[in-house]
Amino acid sequence: MKKIVIIGILFTFLYGANNTCLHCHKGIEHIRDHKSKMMEKIFAKADEADVTGNDCVVCHGGNPEVTTKIEAHKGTPEYFEDNEGPKAFYPDPGSPWINKNTCGMCHKKQVASQWNNLMATEAGKIHGALWGFGAKDGYDHNHSNFGNVDIHKRIGTDIYSKYMKKLRKKEPQGFPEKMKELPPAPTAEQIEKDPTLSVYTYLRQECLRCHTGGKGRKRRGDYRGIGCSSCHIPYSNEGYYEGNDPTIDKNATGHMLVHEIQSSRKVKVTVHDKTYSGIPVETCTTCHNRGKRIGVSYQGLMETEYKANFDAQGNGQPKLHTKRYLHLQEDIHYTKGMLCQDCHTSIDHHGDGFNVGANLGAVEIECQDCHGTTDKYPWELPLGYSDEFKTSPKTGKARGVGHTLAKYLKQGFVPKDKGDGYLLSARGNPMPKTVKKGNEVVVHLASGKDLTLKPLKLLKKEKKLSKEGLVAMDQIKAHTDKLECYTCHATWAPQCYGCHVKIDYSKGKQNPDYLAASKMHHNGVTGEVHNLKDFLVDGKVTETRSYLRWENPALAQNGEGRISPVIPGCQVILTVIGKDGKAKLHNHIFKIPHKEGRGKEGINSIVMSPVNPHTITKKGRTCTSCHDSAKALGYGIEGGKYFADQSKTTIVDLMSADKRVLPHKTDEQMPAIPNLKDDLSRFVDENGTQVQTVGDHWKLSQALDNETRAKLDRRGVCLSCHQEMPHKDLAVSLLVHTAEMAGVKIDNKMHHTLVHKSLLMTAWVQVLGGLLLGLGLMYWVMRRRRK
Repeated sequence: MKKIVIIGILFTFLYGANNTCLHCHKGIEHIRDHKSKMMEKIFAKADEADVTGNDCVVCHGGNPEVTTKIEAHKGTPEYFEDNEGPKAFYPDPGSPWINKNTCGMCHKKQVASQWNNLMATEAGKIHGALWGFGAKDGYDHNHSNFGNVDIHKRIGTDIYSKYMKKLRKKEPQGFPEKMKELPPAPTAEQIEKDPTLSVYTYLRQECLRCHTGGKGRKRRGDYRGIGCSSCHIPYSNEGYYEGNDPTIDKNATGHMLVHEIQSSRKVKVTVHDKTYSGIPVETCTTCHNRGKRIGVSYQGLMETEYKANFDAQGNGQPKLHTKRYLHLQEDIHYTKGMLCQDCHTSIDHHGDGFNVGANLGAVEIECQDCHGTTDKYPWELPLGYSDEFKTSPKTGKARGVGHTLAKYLKQGFVPKDKGDGYLLSARGNPMPKTVKKGNEVVVHLASGKDLTLKPLKLLKKEKKLSKEGLVAMDQIKAHTDKLECYTCHATWAPQCYGCHVKIDYSKGKQNPDYLAASKMHHNGVTGEVHNLKDFLVDGKVTETRSYLRWENPALAQNGEGRISPVIPGCQVILTVIGKDGKAKLHNHIFKIPHKEGRGKEGINSIVMSPVNPHTITKKGRTCTSCHDSAKALGYGIEGGKYFADQSKTTIVDLMSADKRVLPHKTDEQMPAIPNLKDDLSRFVDENGTQVQTVGDHWKLSQALDNETRAKLDRRGVCLSCHQEMPHKDLAVSLLVHTAEMAGVKIDNKMHHTLVHKSLLMTAWVQVLGGLLLGLGLMYWVMRRRRK
């Protein structure tokens, strides 16, 4: 260790003179502070190779012994040979195609597990699309971007490993040991024989741009690195370099913002005169802006079709991630300065080395891990609480806290004061930045800020919960036992109804295959960086939708067995145009037989997906938004009453009173969607029959069952009183008249008072009446016996 420090000091002194890379790249930012442990290890690696001062080659490769760009960027001399020979020049050392030779020198576990991570496999996204195109894999998650198997040992504690072993046994379809590589995009000729193969065109051209094996799309908001650099190297939304390397074109897009690593709390990044730590949320939203849209939703961004607002020059809102947005309420965690990494763990981000089919299986944390319940502190809850994958709450011994950390966790930030111990995730791993301090929780944020959190039990003890909160979380135990916390506290969610997909194979139409481009790499640089035209495949994908909503999402049961918000997933309505320009499939919704409780006729493959919207607010949803809502029950917006029959074509033109179209030259305004008999927001009927799929990944995902809907449904309760008011009943009429004569104003507050009094009076009258009746009966029986 002493030798490393000496080398670091010596290197700092000789930096400008000895580093031949700086002959061209003079002024480039230090990738890390030279006093950091990471840089000390890099210096040591350079020293081992007898190239002290030329530390750039430790990560980037290249040849520091030459002075021309072409020769310097060819490859390293023999002193950096690995198992595959000398290192090449790596423009992006974080690329997963080569990072076992770079990042993997120190971060072996993370690099070893990267290909099993959902951010690399995109298994959930692939399965969702395959389901929407007819459920080609059924419930099994058989495919990933590149095909992969589990690594030999799972990352995490022994408790975590045992937990996940049981979970895999319970949900084998969601935790496959092996996944096959996604089939290639079909040719136009193949589509003539089987138009359902168009799903692979759809996936490769549209859906699979955001995996860590590729650099993605060159659009505003979508610029990022690849592999480790996807998250750990900063890119602005505009994609310009704003550092001091004279060799990087500052007017060209697609470059990192500065040549620095962003990571944990202890890693400082400077951009111009601003310094920050942690990984900004905007880094995450380069990918998390489609599908469930949790990244942009966390920031309060809800997409819109319109260009408002205008800027001072009269320009409409520019597109971000190819969309425009409204600014709604931000998630409270975002407002308080929490980054994604402040909740999500290393395993949530990097994976644990084993395959997983969808994000519910990949995420190890639950809200209660920090907030607890009104009855129990987080450390008093059993492991698996709110992660049950069954329909009853987890019980058992208290989980306690952790006192030790695995070696890989110590490579990140660990607070000096661990208090009474580290809080544990629902699956049994310690959370290094979240510590117990008495009955409070201290969260050490990546930004450098410390938050002190009072768990719900402490707030209840200190009488700091609102009346509504106390009723919802403490008095009504079913809410705590059966609901996710975010079912009430996520006050909005993006709802994009109807995914109309057209894939056109006519007239030689072609578009790039992003997945194929990412697999074709040289020295870690993937194909889409230089020329996407080299990866054109038959077909051109166009997407649109039916309509957007954000307010009061519907409710369903998620894969963990808890009631959760639900939003449209892949509601695919497919049109495939063949080589001759004619539709092979037209506004087609696939039917999946013998699934979701449906028989031979099958269920529509359009999907409603349970979700944590990441739009948490302190004040939860109102009672009526669930208990007085047909939409919440799954019956659709206002019971699905607004839409006409969409299985019939709509023509709008000059018509007679009996709706005969008068002109001959006319066009269909809205062509029919043959298999769509209901509004897209309706996924269960009043008999409890699902009319579309609810979740396609986990066994327990479904619409609310009949019993749950019966308990939830309180629609029309106002009539219970008002059917007698003001004069349908003598006693009620007398009370109304008395109130009017006394000048009582029936506002909302008085209405609450009257209902409350009526409840108490009714209860006591029935209890006392029953008691008097019982006493009377006893008296009568005793009298009879005496006689």
